[in-house]
Amino acid sequence: MIMGKRERRINQIQFEIRTLDDGKTIILEGYALKFGKRSEDFGGVDEILERGCLDKTDMSNVVALINHDPNYPLARNTVREGPGHLSLSVDDTGLRFSLIPTDTAYAKDLMTNMTAGVVNQCSFAFTLAENGADWSYESEKEMYHRAVKHIERLWDVSIVTTPAYPDTEAQAVQRSMQESKEAYVNSLKEEQENIRKRKLDIELELLNQ
Repeated sequence: MIMGKRERRINQIQFEIRTLDDGKTIILEGYALKFGKRSEDFGGVDEILERGCLDKTDMSNVVALINHDPNYPLARNTVREGPGHLSLSVDDTGLRFSLIPTDTAYAKDLMTNMTAGVVNQCSFAFTLAENGADWSYESEKEMYHRAVKHIERLWDVSIVTTPAYPDTEAQAVQRSMQESKEAYVNSLKEEQENIRKRKLDIELELLNQ
């Protein structure tokens, strides 16, 4: 894949919506991503997020959005408390978030839909670090596996209304994964060619002795 390219992943999760003692302040909690869970098949490529992939991630300015739309912000982790506050924490399960949505009409509508179970998915936008993933190939299933070990930056966590990847989003994810797979395959070919050349050099040296 092209390093520095922003990617998105969608996860179906269980949200917890609760109210503080004042009876007014709503808190939304859940996991934006989980470690160790294999993704769906993106055209012969799948992905897993390793524990530790967030250890060195830049999460200094992360915003919570609806459908990754910057016109519909819910909270940001630079807001220290009150409405608009977003808290992010990494545990053994994954990246957990807790947010107090802003007092906006669209945020209230979202809470209503989430309480009813109409909206039940979360997504996150990130940039993979250079050499931030390991690759392997499973010949029996003809499947390439990408293990993400270092996410360079987390851009946003989003509550999403789509039941699954939209066609355009799925195509974008598949294209990104395929680019990454091709880079991995090309690196293997280059390594094999270098080994072949080294063997030839050694054979020539032995013949000339």
